Amino acid sequence: MVRRVAEGPPITIGDQTVEPGRARRFSLPFARLPTGTWESIPVAIVNGRRDGATVLISSAIHGDEINGVEICRQTLRRLEARRLSGAVIVVPVVNVFGFLNNDRYLPDRRDLNRSFPGSRRGSLASRVAHLFTTEIVSKADTVVDLHTAAASRVNIPQIRADLDDAETRRLAEEFGAPFVIHARVRDGSLRQAATEMGKRVLLYEAGQAQRFEPDSVETGVTGILRVLQALGVGQWDLPRPRPPVEIRKTTWVRATRSGIADLSQVDLGMRVEAGQRLGSIGDALGGRPTMFKATASGFIIAKTQNPLVSQGDALVHVAVPNQEGRDEPAEPRRRPR
Repeated sequence: MVRRVAEGPPITIGDQTVEPGRARRFSLPFARLPTGTWESIPVAIVNGRRDGATVLISSAIHGDEINGVEICRQTLRRLEARRLSGAVIVVPVVNVFGFLNNDRYLPDRRDLNRSFPGSRRGSLASRVAHLFTTEIVSKADTVVDLHTAAASRVNIPQIRADLDDAETRRLAEEFGAPFVIHARVRDGSLRQAATEMGKRVLLYEAGQAQRFEPDSVETGVTGILRVLQALGVGQWDLPRPRPPVEIRKTTWVRATRSGIADLSQVDLGMRVEAGQRLGSIGDALGGRPTMFKATASGFIIAKTQNPLVSQGDALVHVAVPNQEGRDEPAEPRRRPR
């Protein structure tokens, strides 16, 4: 007797319905421009032939954080509806206005990632958040949200998630980034809204704004495919991930004076000890530099890219490893074949 595999359900977003075993790319209108034309969010749905989990991959909620856009593009090339069990929804650009203007924010200067779950009658940011939540997030079981560091900073690849949830922790470890960080949710964030809707959320941070960075993109693509595989959505020929370094505490080293910072000896992923000299801050003539030191023992997971600093500016982000976890970061990943 041949056992029949349950066929997956159709997925509807806006006025578009994608049947099992099909893929479709379309636009979800969200605002009318002064010209009378519509601005739209690009959406791709790859709906597997068989039933299974539905995973949302989103990027560019902050419009200048574009590494995730390339991750989405490359991931889509690896997805075939006829081979999937479940579905993958890909939204490479959530904040379309910010993306087009090379800006973190929306035209009303609001942060979209502080506007969720939004309101149908609120500000522009609130309306975009509401549409995205009701039409797209509501259809998913798991969300992978892609980010980079803010402007003038760079992040080592890392997953931020609720590591106290066993299934979320399993997916975070399967992703294969060098670090997994137990991070609280921020008010108004997509992660908070999706979590309150019962979704599991992984937030991937890697690289810097306004850049496509090959290493960050490769780690992101491989990580997403690993998560899809762990959820039973598909199968790929992927290397097994090394256990990541688990982080429960992070701290910023801040500038004690204004000036020009020398961070030439600070590399992402390097191990430092509390009190270790990391660099110096001096004036434009190079005189009377002031040393700055690590405030805790751990790993460098982010640093500023701008040498011009004011007193109190964040210079270096130190992650303190959990004593029960592994104490060395994973090595860079190869691109999946």
